[in-house]
Amino acid sequence: MLLAINPENPQARLIDRVCEVLEHGGIISYPTDTTYGIGCSIYNKRGIERIYQLKCREKKKPFSFICADLSEVARYAKVSNYAFKIMKRLLPGPYTFVMDAGSTVPDLLITRQKTVGIRIPDNRICLQIVRRLSHPIVTTSANRSGEDPIGDPQQIVDELGNDLDVIIDGGILPADVSSVISLIGDRPEVLRVGVGDVSWCD
Repeated sequence: MLLAINPENPQARLIDRVCEVLEHGGIISYPTDTTYGIGCSIYNKRGIERIYQLKCREKKKPFSFICADLSEVARYAKVSNYAFKIMKRLLPGPYTFVMDAGSTVPDLLITRQKTVGIRIPDNRICLQIVRRLSHPIVTTSANRSGEDPIGDPQQIVDELGNDLDVIIDGGILPADVSSVISLIGDRPEVLRVGVGDVSWCD
């Protein structure tokens, strides 16, 4: 199912339809502030396994997830004072922050080092979905592992549509990735340079 949702003013009835699919175990493709992502509820174990299969991704590489705001981040990660100040300044934005996992995170989303990757993208559609759902959703770029991210929803329909329950059309997006920054320890560490400015980490 392809749903065109207004990126500036997402229609509440369409957000509700997407969340109904997620609540019933579905997988969706949705826009972020970098490119399109694929996700499901973080509590949908079967859905997470389906995304691994769809992407042909190794199980030893856990997915990140999207939170609605910083208070929700604090429920799923151990946030230090300095990490909170950094996230408050930069989020919503094109960053994935790696932190120690909290006790409420499902095992499939925790690394061997007991860490998690968390995003709060600057995109009204995906943030409205997470707020309406009342808990985070998985986030990973819309592509097979090793291929370029897809920023065109019609291309997602053509290449991945058979494996997705809903594909949101929020317009054409660039095929970008977020900057990944570890906030574990005493100072931030850049793990991947993406869209977000990382010069402040020096």
